[in-house]
Amino acid sequence: MRLYVIGGQGQVARSLREAAMHHGDIVFGCGERPAVNLLRPDSIANALSEFRPDIVVNPAAYTAVDKAESEPDQAFALNRDGAQAVAAAAANQGVPVIHFSTDYVFDGTKDGAYVENDPVNPRSVYGQSKLEGELAVAAANPQSVVLRTSWVYAPFGANFVRTMLRLAAERDSLRVVDDQVGCPTYAPDIAAAVVTIAKKVVAQGWQPKFAGVTHLAGPDALTWYGFANDIVRGAALRGGRSVPISPILTSDYPTAAARPANSRLSTARLVSVFGIKLPPLQSSLANCLDRLLMV
Repeated sequence: MRLYVIGGQGQVARSLREAAMHHGDIVFGCGERPAVNLLRPDSIANALSEFRPDIVVNPAAYTAVDKAESEPDQAFALNRDGAQAVAAAAANQGVPVIHFSTDYVFDGTKDGAYVENDPVNPRSVYGQSKLEGELAVAAANPQSVVLRTSWVYAPFGANFVRTMLRLAAERDSLRVVDDQVGCPTYAPDIAAAVVTIAKKVVAQGWQPKFAGVTHLAGPDALTWYGFANDIVRGAALRGGRSVPISPILTSDYPTAAARPANSRLSTARLVSVFGIKLPPLQSSLANCLDRLLMV
């Protein structure tokens, strides 16, 4: 299988490169700036023509959630127009595309976990740009799988786990939001799932059931405060510094962009269509902390 990834430095892109190394039947390619640029559709088309992929994966995006409030044009250029360009280039090659979206397409007011066909109502520029990206991808390429994920973390890149470890090493106490609930999702688990999906799509040929949105998120839900406690506790077991953590409200930590209070995503469709269930948070977080701290 010839797998081509847009971007190379993000958490998911780096995890996909790692995952591909463990599969001898995958020929891996990726396009990074400046050679491949979401703002230059010709660069995307040329890269795909040269590589001749069986499937294209696009985790590249504008992800500065708060900064997007003051840079909406840039957010939409990358998350909507760039996503459309990738999907269209893949369609011109006659191949499917796997595109990434986010829990921020929801307003967070639902009591339970969100399913794929729940009404969307983004509360931020970032969320709106990603929603319009979903629609643009589906319109540009009928062979598109849109994966919504949330609270992504990894042993590399900018994420909550690495931030908490840094702050715990620098400060005597931490204050963390305790009224936002979500499903932490480990980037290497995402990559493993993408490889499974890609192989199924390529081996079976495109089927209508693959199309549309599928939620891809960790199975365990908790607040940022709960997640922070798990991180610091796990770090302490590996020789890291343990510090007290106090719960606070979202209103105590104002940000430019509104966050969904509830980001829980149901993964029932992921199981039924693709036969995938991600590992529990306990094992994935342990793997991440081992990689960060057990040196």
